[in-house]
Amino acid sequence: MNENVSFLELDQSSGSGGSGVLEEELETVAEQILYPQEQHSPEEDRSLSIAVQFIINYLVLCFRETLDHIVLVILIYTLLCLVLYKLLFHRCSRWLKLFRKSHFPANVRRALLVTAHPDDECMFFGPTILELRRLNCRVFLLCLSEGNFASKGEVRRQELWDACLSLGIKAEDITLLRATHLQDDPAQEWKTVTIANQVLKHLEALDADLLITFDKDGVSGHPNHCAIYYATASLCLSGMIPSKCKVLTLESINLCRKYASLLDLPITLLLSTNWAVLNWESRKAVQNAMALHRSQLVWFRKLYIIFSRYMVINSLCEINQSDVEFEILGS
Repeated sequence: MNENVSFLELDQSSGSGGSGVLEEELETVAEQILYPQEQHSPEEDRSLSIAVQFIINYLVLCFRETLDHIVLVILIYTLLCLVLYKLLFHRCSRWLKLFRKSHFPANVRRALLVTAHPDDECMFFGPTILELRRLNCRVFLLCLSEGNFASKGEVRRQELWDACLSLGIKAEDITLLRATHLQDDPAQEWKTVTIANQVLKHLEALDADLLITFDKDGVSGHPNHCAIYYATASLCLSGMIPSKCKVLTLESINLCRKYASLLDLPITLLLSTNWAVLNWESRKAVQNAMALHRSQLVWFRKLYIIFSRYMVINSLCEINQSDVEFEILGS
């Protein structure tokens, strides 16, 4: 009996010793898996460090060279824009006819500009207005709301009159609607039929041969701007626009082009079919007219006046019934 007891004790002690060794081996394997550490000689460590440093230096060099190329391209493009802008207003360009500061449909004598709010005429259409006036075209303005969003309707009405007079639009050629169903409010839906009736009525009464307004994106994306386009498009689609009247919409562009000012000039001349580019003095006249909308001169609009290409460049697209049909079918 004693022999059996001692055998069991020996077996238990040897078993516990074996399990301890096994646990140590498992812990060692787990550490190697979780925290792998390769043994490197000092020479290998130095070689690895040199290789990493070489890669970093190479990437830094490539970045500097790329940055230098980008800066060089920007400088060359800026110089090209300035030279091209200078050529537009050089007296030799009239004989060369290679560079034109404006292009509109021929024989336009009476143009109707349709906007949504007071200040739209300066903020977006200033170059078009001044260039049409230079071409001896009489410009009429139809503003569909008095801009009463912040309860400043009376103030903005007077600002509109002052700004238009500074742009050469006569007081009798300005129409400002005060309709309850056409309020200055992005949340209020402007009915297409209502706008279309007003536009058509003024087209016929004024005997206009050119209609100018926003495109479908409204330049700034304002719903009231877009509503005017869809009303105009409905008139084109139904064939109610007078046959002699051309329709131009102001092109909306991406944010980079929008605030590139003169740097957008080559792109405009290459891609646009109708455009107006102002000289620096006329650009200042548009900025001064916009400054007359004092109630709207918050900080971001002051930046807009300085950098926006709409202060110096307008590009417009002519639309007709077939264009509208294609756009509707395409969408």
